[in-house]
Amino acid sequence: MTEQDTHLVLERLLRLRDRREPLVAQIAEWVGAGIIEGRLEPGQDLNSVDLSRRFETSRTPVREALMLLEQEGLVEMKARRRPRVAAPTPQDIRDIYQVRKNLLSMLAGLLVERADDEELAELRTRVERMRKLADGGDVDGYFWNHVLLQEQMAEIVGNPTLKQILDSLALRTLMLRHLSLTRAGRLAHSVDDQERLLQACEERDGELASALIAGATVRAQRAVEEQLEQDGAARGREPARGRRAASQPPPRHPLGTRHLASTSPSTGKLPPVTRADSSDAR
Repeated sequence: MTEQDTHLVLERLLRLRDRREPLVAQIAEWVGAGIIEGRLEPGQDLNSVDLSRRFETSRTPVREALMLLEQEGLVEMKARRRPRVAAPTPQDIRDIYQVRKNLLSMLAGLLVERADDEELAELRTRVERMRKLADGGDVDGYFWNHVLLQEQMAEIVGNPTLKQILDSLALRTLMLRHLSLTRAGRLAHSVDDQERLLQACEERDGELASALIAGATVRAQRAVEEQLEQDGAARGREPARGRRAASQPPPRHPLGTRHLASTSPSTGKLPPVTRADSSDAR
């Protein structure tokens, strides 16, 4: 998985090619990647002043970028309140995964019917790459390859209505899908699921493929719920100040040398932009 691949996934799902303002697209991609990969946490404030300083721009492009992310369910914006990272409720999560389970079951059944041997071989190559990433504990690399695997499947199936519906849920689920993979042992279980699914496709067993992907989706939902419960309990044990450890290294941004900085424990704001950040933001 290359940085360019990650960029292309977000560019397509956020429809950034349609934006005439490149800075709005850049800010939306930067914040969106941070939300999806967990560097910006659910409920965390998004200070438009700090973001405008980081990107050396006015607050207007920042607001437009956050409004774009709000439309995709990643950001919440309410009157007289600072924008913040969306925090799905337990019911939201159940609803999303219920729909996703049924859509993916349909996708798997159609894949068995429509994929030729060469296309299945291409999927096999990606799953083998995912196995190496899982064995190496590379959550981000595995996650984005999994995203691309399911995009490949949708392209092979060639049902534009199904793909459009999956895309409409994609950004709402990416944050949850990434979170599920951070649980201990989840990478190994996930790649096992992908290998069993692909074997069922190669054996042309559509019923089994549908059942396997449905089961994998249910397990992913449980992992999300368990991780959120664990995170909530951990936050309850921590002091009110300094929950984001100042010793944490600056998170790596998937698109290059830009990175998402942790918020200041005392102010909740993004730290001032450094010279390196300023040059990267141009």
